[in-house]
Amino acid sequence: MIKRFPALLALSAMLVSAAIVAGCGGVPGNAVAEVDGTPVTRQDFDHWMNVAAKSGGATVPKPPDFAACVAAARKAQAKPATGKPKVTDAQLKTQCKQQYNQLRDQVINLLVSFEWIEGEAKAQGVTATDAEVKKAFDAQRKQSFPKDADYQKFLENSGQTEADILKRVRLDTLSNKIRDKVVKGKDKVTDAQAAAYYNKNKATFGRPETRDLRVVLTNTKAKANQAKGELQSGSPWATVAKKYSIDDASKSQGGKLPGVAQGQQEKAFDDAIFSAKKGALTGPVTTQFGWYVFDVNKVTPASQQTLAQATPTIKQTLGTQNQQKALSSFVTDFRKRWKDKTDCRDGFQTSDCKNGPAATATPTPTAAGQ
Repeated sequence: MIKRFPALLALSAMLVSAAIVAGCGGVPGNAVAEVDGTPVTRQDFDHWMNVAAKSGGATVPKPPDFAACVAAARKAQAKPATGKPKVTDAQLKTQCKQQYNQLRDQVINLLVSFEWIEGEAKAQGVTATDAEVKKAFDAQRKQSFPKDADYQKFLENSGQTEADILKRVRLDTLSNKIRDKVVKGKDKVTDAQAAAYYNKNKATFGRPETRDLRVVLTNTKAKANQAKGELQSGSPWATVAKKYSIDDASKSQGGKLPGVAQGQQEKAFDDAIFSAKKGALTGPVTTQFGWYVFDVNKVTPASQQTLAQATPTIKQTLGTQNQQKALSSFVTDFRKRWKDKTDCRDGFQTSDCKNGPAATATPTPTAAGQ
């Protein structure tokens, strides 16, 4: 949706208007990076930094001294508590620099990802016509902004142009087509593969026997025997449970404890449940929680899905796994290939640049892998 763009592009609360840096290495003088021979221009970088800052509605941190940012941060500082030291200008400058660096890195990565997707689409023979982009744009705009005035206000507040939005929609369209091409046909699963999975995971396609109980749990054997005596005399389970039981869950249900499978209860109680005859009042049974009196009022036999019954679910599961593996493999290769084609200017290097720092965390797949 178009409305998500402010969140995506308000990458920080700060904006930088840095001085033009002279060219170095293989990056042209008017660029902050180069992707496979295509420059990421300083003009585009400054534009998207302005978009991010305007979306965040914050003060612009201007390197190297960040004076305006420090002044704004100082003004926003609350008065320190008694005995607490005042935040220094040096500390505020450090914060402003961190904000600038974070914003710069995110904008560089955004612009680099634009070129990666465009380049991958060209390599894959994937295209997005103007008509397709316009159709997707119109649908998103209609959903997000029923009134044209709201859309115009969004553009003004975000600092974006309609061309910016169309570019994002185009890249989303290309990204989706690349993804579809990568996973196409990967969901095919043979009957033999489904059978092998069924045989290996047969237990997951079966349901164990379950028993519905009526229970009273007491904290002494004497009270358990009193409860049992009243039940034997014909008192309703709900009445006896309300009077004696200390188990709030079953007590609130009139003593009912449905759908108990073997192994779910404490061993002594579990053994008693699954050796009891249906309808027989049993107990008291001692456990770490207290004394149980119970009966089994329903037994649901164990069941097992046949291979034929399970096959549709298995094929869907394996097909989805195959698609996810194909997409994950593609994203890893995609990032490596395009990172190797990305050169960034000193001062603008991120983990997406071949000459940048190593990533400190697992990166979120770029749009082509989303």
